[in-house]
Amino acid sequence: MQKTQLNIATCQFPISRDIEKNSEYIQDFIRQAAQKQADIVHFSETALSGYAGIDFKSIDRLDWQLLNSHSQKIAQLAKELNIWVILGSTHQLTPPAKPCNSLYLINPQGQVADRYDKRFLTELDLESYSPGNYFAIFNIKNVVCALLICFDLRFPELYRQLWKQGVNVVFQSFYNAKQIGPSAHNYIMQQTMQTNAANNHFWVSMSNTCTFYSPYASCFIEPDGKIAAQLEQNAPGIMVNTVDLSRQFYDPMVNFRQLAVNGHLNNGKICSKNDQKLLDRTSF
Repeated sequence: MQKTQLNIATCQFPISRDIEKNSEYIQDFIRQAAQKQADIVHFSETALSGYAGIDFKSIDRLDWQLLNSHSQKIAQLAKELNIWVILGSTHQLTPPAKPCNSLYLINPQGQVADRYDKRFLTELDLESYSPGNYFAIFNIKNVVCALLICFDLRFPELYRQLWKQGVNVVFQSFYNAKQIGPSAHNYIMQQTMQTNAANNHFWVSMSNTCTFYSPYASCFIEPDGKIAAQLEQNAPGIMVNTVDLSRQFYDPMVNFRQLAVNGHLNNGKICSKNDQKLLDRTSF
């Protein structure tokens, strides 16, 4: 069998309200990713713009002209280095509509090939952002990929929809940081992402900011749910991992997943409905 491989660079850095500083980190990591022979480089939620409500109080304080200028610089760099880029940022809509919390998919020609807008917003998000209502699914080197953002991970229905559309890899960007210390995110976020990966047999690139305190580091998850690689917590970094569709992974659901998707919530031979031992549920 011919191998179908995709080299993914997953990055993290301390995102801030400083667009120029964010851009410096992003451009440096794009260069490193190209040197490491990555096909695509993946950044965190709002990596370029900073996060409204956290990095700056109001979305009204976002410098759209500066943001657009650096978006163009990053797209030009993608073209120069012939690499795909998944860029977390903020997408302006026509006023008075609130902008979207978005991921731009920039192709090796320096063009925005697609954009994903975060579909499920937290209470804080709703103060500054508008929700999206579509998936962004694309194909690189015969690997089917999709984009999701942070709070989306709490909604397994999204992953089932992606599975039905033949997705192999989920690029999910996060911003869980600037906390005073450990929280529920330490023991639920990566674990939920591992579950989503294993339940739907996805590879996952999980990129988080490392602004202190960040409860978990960016990681790369295989289709059996295993965290195959992880960056250092609360420190900038880049790692390159390979999706190889020829590899085989443990998948106990492979023969039954479609049954559940179709609404059949059991499997195997069903006993006769007239069996009194079956019908009597109050005795041994």
